Amino acid sequence: MNKKKLIALLSLLLLIIASFLVYGFYSKIYKPNTVKEGYLYIATTADYKEVQNVLRPFVKRVKPLNWVAQKKNYPSKIKPGRYFIKKGMNNNDLINLLRSGKQDPLKLSFNNQDTLEKLAGRIAEQIEADSLSILTELKEPNFLAKNNFSSQTAIAMYIPNSYEFYWNTSASKFKQRMLTEYRRFWNSKRKEKAKKQGLSPLEVSTLAAIVQKETAAVVERPEVAQLYLNRLNNNWPLQADPTVIFSIKELKGQKTVIKRVLLKDLQIDSPYNTYKTTGLPPGPIGMPDISSIDAVLNPSKHDYFYMCANINTPGKHVFAKTLSQHNRNAAKYQQWLNKQGVHR
Repeated sequence: MNKKKLIALLSLLLLIIASFLVYGFYSKIYKPNTVKEGYLYIATTADYKEVQNVLRPFVKRVKPLNWVAQKKNYPSKIKPGRYFIKKGMNNNDLINLLRSGKQDPLKLSFNNQDTLEKLAGRIAEQIEADSLSILTELKEPNFLAKNNFSSQTAIAMYIPNSYEFYWNTSASKFKQRMLTEYRRFWNSKRKEKAKKQGLSPLEVSTLAAIVQKETAAVVERPEVAQLYLNRLNNNWPLQADPTVIFSIKELKGQKTVIKRVLLKDLQIDSPYNTYKTTGLPPGPIGMPDISSIDAVLNPSKHDYFYMCANINTPGKHVFAKTLSQHNRNAAKYQQWLNKQGVHR
């Protein structure tokens, strides 16, 4: 073989080797490697080994991914969060996404969590922070005092709705965001409506919680709200059964469902028992939703002072202006409860 042929052969061989090397590098970087779509959760404290573990179900080849990650210095630049992984992503795009920190927000929601403990549990189901750290933040005394809340009124700061959050939001940032949302909710228009009812925003929430517990029928809430406002404006005790039930559960720790309030219950010694006290209780007996708050702000105008559960339309009430009318309605309801075997 002459010299020219040898050089040509070696050149061809080098070209083939170079092509394989280039293809290998190209495949590691740009060949599709993710095999499914879904959300990837990277914890705030995660190191690269932990990231590898959560990535494994999403990728076909781990070694090429690790190679790209090392080349891009990703192990020292881990950013926690919730990332949406698309099927067919290459390693370059995947690592770039994780390095960027451009995580997908989620819709966080809550509605009927009547205590801070329940609220903390509900939130912990949706973001990274655990329920204990969330609860500690929600009850933090300095924060409550600084923002004119107390342990009895703190639940009013959380307006039931859906909010956009990042998964790795801390407990402290969640609390601060909810304060911002509370202030946004209580805009000048709502504050003016509260003032016309002779109430502060916190007092509106306190009454709204009673209204909500009194009736599940949203369309009836403005009517129930006006009835309680009539009593407040005439210095009557509210005499709201839900406050008695709350008192029983608060003082006795009773967790069973109470379907019937007994005469002896009306004597329970509690600032929340509106049969023994006048005015509003110290704070909300639950978490009022927006429909209940707006019912207090926009009540149906009427002269009713009494109401009783409607035996013909379950979930609603019959209203009365006089005690004699109410007593007749109440007698029918008591008879109906007895027939149904509801004694507690």
